[in-house]
Amino acid sequence: MFSQQLVNGITAGGMYALIALGYTMVYGILKIINFAHGDIFMIGSFIGLILVKQVHLGLIPAMLISMVIVAFLGIIVERIAYRPLRNSAKIAPLLSALGVSIFLTNFAQLVWGTQTRAFPPSFQISTFQVGTVALS
Repeated sequence: MFSQQLVNGITAGGMYALIALGYTMVYGILKIINFAHGDIFMIGSFIGLILVKQVHLGLIPAMLISMVIVAFLGIIVERIAYRPLRNSAKIAPLLSALGVSIFLTNFAQLVWGTQTRAFPPSFQISTFQVGTVALS
């Protein structure tokens, strides 16, 4: 039981570390806390889902195309919402980042709705049992 929870904790901690790394990199470059960070990922996920389910692309090409599209979205957000406020008071870029986050969240709700969606299985998922620990 303990070893399984240890593996689960390491897995979840790794994901949190990647998210924190993204926030740290954005803060280190732009000197603002980008509240839209997760929303950009959400838009990328929805674009990937459309490419897989409706355009019938494979998972890897859909991910690559989604990354390119979201990179352009990030550039647009930086140019419109962050760059003009770079030399202003600290609260202005913070409010702008919050506004971008709210806008992207509501945009996604309008376009894709609020119901849960899932990617179709692209490959066989197998579970490896190592003692009492299940790895998948």
